[in-house]
Amino acid sequence: MKSYPYRRKPGRLLGSILTNVFMWLLVVIVVYPIIWIFINSLKSNSELFLNSFGLPSKAMFSNYISAWNQGLSSYFMNSIIVGAISIIFTIVLGSLCAYGIARFEFKGKNFIFYLILGGLLLSPQASLVPLFRMLDFLKLYNTYWALILTYIAYRLPFAIFLMHSYFLSFPKELEDSARIDGCGSFATFTRIVLPISKPIVASVSIMTTIFVWNEFIFALVFVEDARLYTIPVGLASFKDALNTNWTAILAGIIIASIPIIVLYMLLSKSFISGLTEGSVKG
Repeated sequence: MKSYPYRRKPGRLLGSILTNVFMWLLVVIVVYPIIWIFINSLKSNSELFLNSFGLPSKAMFSNYISAWNQGLSSYFMNSIIVGAISIIFTIVLGSLCAYGIARFEFKGKNFIFYLILGGLLLSPQASLVPLFRMLDFLKLYNTYWALILTYIAYRLPFAIFLMHSYFLSFPKELEDSARIDGCGSFATFTRIVLPISKPIVASVSIMTTIFVWNEFIFALVFVEDARLYTIPVGLASFKDALNTNWTAILAGIIIASIPIIVLYMLLSKSFISGLTEGSVKG
């Protein structure tokens, strides 16, 4: 029997070509700005403006040292403190709330869940003045907690939404087996459910980290002391009315991007899995 070589249909071939072109175009759009910032962070200020699209004549890694010594080290530490506490509280409170709504029946459950989801519609700009007055009344203005509590409040609805969908898809047989062995509800959650829910925990952690690490408006308004500045506000403070070291700012942006890139590389598989299951199932 004579065999014939497989030939793609013209429509499929064209679709494949267009898909590949689109994907490479997307890669260029995303990656090129990072490459541009890195290349120009190695130039002097004068060379940056004279030849912003060329390679540096001499790599000036001293710009990174200058950015770090100019205050980025303290801004970096402030972002880590605020981010770590915000992430921990968001994960703990979000998982407990999502699991309770997903697994237990109580009066007003749906109302509470939809009320929480309403927080996703709340604009930061619209709540800026009320939050400022509340934090000032509670004597939390110009402290770490002014940012931490605000970030937790803004990230909890999304965390609960994702985790709730994930827990709905969680096999109840595992929980029933744990209860037969004598585990209570809280022990079942901490010993069985939460360890297996690492993908959704990773997804929420990464998305909360990105939000906290890059948030600017709340950090600018709720913190006045320069010693408490986070990275976005700290980098903005590098700009001077008369003399701005732009290459140091670009170096600071690269330094600030490293933790997010490393975190995503470490948790990328769990992030994609958790985000997909948490948003589709349930």
